[in-house]
Amino acid sequence: MSAVRIGVAGYGYIGRSIVERIEDSGGRFETAFVHNRSPEALADIDPELRLDDLERARARRPDLIVECAHPGITERFGGGFLRFASYMPLSVTALADDGLRAALEASAKENETGLFVPAGALLGGDELLMRQGNWSRVRITFRKHPDNIDFSDSGLDPGRIDRETVIYEGPVRGIARLYPRNVNTMVTCALVSTGLDACEARLVCDPGLDCAVAEVEAWDREGGLLRTEKRQPAVGVSGTEMLSSIWYSILRATGGRRNPLELV
Repeated sequence: MSAVRIGVAGYGYIGRSIVERIEDSGGRFETAFVHNRSPEALADIDPELRLDDLERARARRPDLIVECAHPGITERFGGGFLRFASYMPLSVTALADDGLRAALEASAKENETGLFVPAGALLGGDELLMRQGNWSRVRITFRKHPDNIDFSDSGLDPGRIDRETVIYEGPVRGIARLYPRNVNTMVTCALVSTGLDACEARLVCDPGLDCAVAEVEAWDREGGLLRTEKRQPAVGVSGTEMLSSIWYSILRATGGRRNPLELV
């Protein structure tokens, strides 16, 4: 059985971990290419594996391309990637754009590739997706220390937050624009449940927290309630379990394509 070839777009904390796990996979996977906006970051990568221009990704014959850099990669290259490979954007906030998401799904369907959405910090995602259409209300809440929130697009000054503060409450679509690096899991939750406009998001900034907390509450039309809570130490804007979660998503994504857009 031939190795699954994986292209990695973005060589930061997460991208490095993916490449390391590919190398340690015992031949199950192999690196098709590694791309980074700053080429100097690729100094430890074999020159044969470096890819300066993502427009040339097809020539590297990837089976799956994983984006771990910025939602702009999906906006610019996602549709093209799906013509010849399956694609997993970790910056899921790009999919909050309905037109872009529809175009990507259409490309995946036409070319028999897969658009994979990683579960990330979302617990109960399979249950939400399985019963999609039966939920009357879904709410996802993140509680984070200000050091673990990227405020650069929000206009808020984190230095003025000295107590537990709700800094956003409203539709997931809105928070995706204000905190694009922080709420990928919220977008995933909305996509597999009630949609970007109906799914409710709350972001709580709390200087007293020593971990990141993700809570999901889903009420079904028969009066039932699904509730999950996840607490995890945080590194940057992500929980420390994120590396293992992403690798598990890659394993699921390469186990066989089923739908044009799929939660993994």
